[in-house]
Amino acid sequence: MVWGTLLASVLCVVENALYRTGERTYTIGMGTRGPKPKLLIDTSWRPELAYAVGLIASDGCLSPDGRHIDLTSKDVSQLQTFKRILGIEHIVIGKKKGGYGNTLCYHVQFGSVVFYEWLMSIGLSSRKSHTIGALLVPDEFFADFLRGIFDGDGCIYSYMDKRWKHSYMVYIDIASASHPFLLWMQNTAERLYGVQGVIKGKSVRRVYLLSYAKEASFILLNYMYAQDHAPRLTRKFTKVQNIRIMDMTVKQ
Repeated sequence: MVWGTLLASVLCVVENALYRTGERTYTIGMGTRGPKPKLLIDTSWRPELAYAVGLIASDGCLSPDGRHIDLTSKDVSQLQTFKRILGIEHIVIGKKKGGYGNTLCYHVQFGSVVFYEWLMSIGLSSRKSHTIGALLVPDEFFADFLRGIFDGDGCIYSYMDKRWKHSYMVYIDIASASHPFLLWMQNTAERLYGVQGVIKGKSVRRVYLLSYAKEASFILLNYMYAQDHAPRLTRKFTKVQNIRIMDMTVKQ
């Protein structure tokens, strides 16, 4: 009886144990033929993960409980892409009101102590809005990360400048409440891609803007959308394509 109780306790511990192999995180689950490793969240750097980190850095939230991560978006498709990347398709997409104007939006929340700690190790934290700074994103995946930031807190807009004939203006803006975070992105983009952006002071919405003019914007877009099948927010990519077409039309 004692041995049976002890064995059951050991199996319970093994069943819920977490361990790491390289950069991949697993949990042990008991099957009919003993424990089987089940992949939770792969934290080896790759384009898809860098994009997901960009989404978390912009529209995500790390709970103070040290376990839960939440991502909010007004686009269900974006949350579905996020779930697919992290392998958490079983998580239900919920609804809530929040953000500027208290509008209806969608969100996913899941718990993973190991993934939470990994996010902390690269520079993210709870209450990150004003405290986020430089992140440990490998240079080779910075464009994917930046695309996630753009899909979260970025925008692109264009207009005809009536002061000059055939003058089509294009700008990319990335918003953040943290000046150090924008400064890190500004310096990294300049170092990697040779583009120069300008950080504008806080607006009525209490955020800073990292702004890029037309030439720099198109250079960044070429890097961000270099891969045809990379994850992206379709709505913004369509707008980007329309602006590109308009620019070519104006030049003719």
